[in-house]
Amino acid sequence: MRRAKLIRKTNETDVSVSVNLDGTGKSNINTNVGFLDHMLDQVARHGMIDIDIVAKGDLHIDAHHTTEDVGIALGQAIKEALGDKKGIRRYASCDLPMDEALSRAAIDISGRPFLVWRVEFKRDKIGDFDTELFQEWFQAFVMNAGITLHVENVYGDNAHHIAESCFKALARALRDAVEIDPRNADRIPSTKGMLQ
Repeated sequence: MRRAKLIRKTNETDVSVSVNLDGTGKSNINTNVGFLDHMLDQVARHGMIDIDIVAKGDLHIDAHHTTEDVGIALGQAIKEALGDKKGIRRYASCDLPMDEALSRAAIDISGRPFLVWRVEFKRDKIGDFDTELFQEWFQAFVMNAGITLHVENVYGDNAHHIAESCFKALARALRDAVEIDPRNADRIPSTKGMLQ
């Protein structure tokens, strides 16, 4: 089974994560940052990945450390659960509409972390969540999962819809990329013979 559990504890946060890449999309997420919880629920549900996350952070300062460290921990857990990456499809993309907003995500589970982020928000906050923290979460996630990810909001007006369409596009692309390809199940999808 492609599962992983880990704990990340610093002076700023205490995060525990478990993932099952072959799950049914169940989630139990409590970061004490409401909008982040909502986005991570989307990753679980639409990625068909079971995700449990409990995070305690220095929210009396702001949500930055909690958001970043949850991205780090989830990325590390997914990387661990992928193991040697034998049989995965590796590449995937998704164009995802949400009402007036359209966002896309393209992923390569390459072992070479890189984020291209082409998303702009017309508002600084969604509720009390700083919109600049979305890029921080994606950057932390990508660097620790060891993936190349391009995220672009093609158009949209509503900040909630833009953010949610980005997370859902990630979820759908991730779901396809981590899936085992029955035509290639016994091989690592790289001419190098490894994805690190």
